[in-house]
Amino acid sequence: MGNIAILKAEGNNNKAVYLHWNGGRDSVEAFLKYCELRGFRGFEDDYGMARFCQVVSNFFGADGLNIGITDHVESCGDNGVYIIKGWEIVGREDFTGREQRTYDLQEMLIEIDKAQPVKQQLGEYLESEEVPTSTLKVNDMVYLMDHTGEVKKYTVAGFGEDRYINGIKVLGIPYVNKYLNDGLYSENINNYIREKSVRLVTKQPIEV
Repeated sequence: MGNIAILKAEGNNNKAVYLHWNGGRDSVEAFLKYCELRGFRGFEDDYGMARFCQVVSNFFGADGLNIGITDHVESCGDNGVYIIKGWEIVGREDFTGREQRTYDLQEMLIEIDKAQPVKQQLGEYLESEEVPTSTLKVNDMVYLMDHTGEVKKYTVAGFGEDRYINGIKVLGIPYVNKYLNDGLYSENINNYIREKSVRLVTKQPIEV
């Protein structure tokens, strides 16, 4: 007995993830969204699929069967087969029932986060405001993920000038106080926020 689902990457009929519990769409979407927020490779990548399994296993703990990798990509009943692209559900097979919508996405994300190792938790980041990068101002404080996967706070130190850094034109792109290069934050391309949106720590000015 369980709440079973099969998750397979779009176009992959050889390997899938078996979920024994929490296979309803609300739970699956939350697990996928959490992996996206953590910046993991997509579900179609072997490392991305492994990360998904890690997140779900942390959530359930070590008690009993909860998740596995399988070459059985057909429905086992309950929730059928979810087809995943990146970190989104793009299709469904062998399911004719009513979608499960019991859990609130935000609440589920917070519960998933609490079950992860402390250094890998997103914490208050999950409750922060997401804004267009184009609206940032100098001294705004934002959340960014470092090379270890840990979310940290940085301050917008300025905006790029009309020039290229590492082959990328940085005109108007905000950069933060992350890595110094020759005593300047503006000289390191890894300080520039090239995503379309970012999460704010606070709207109050914070001196650089």
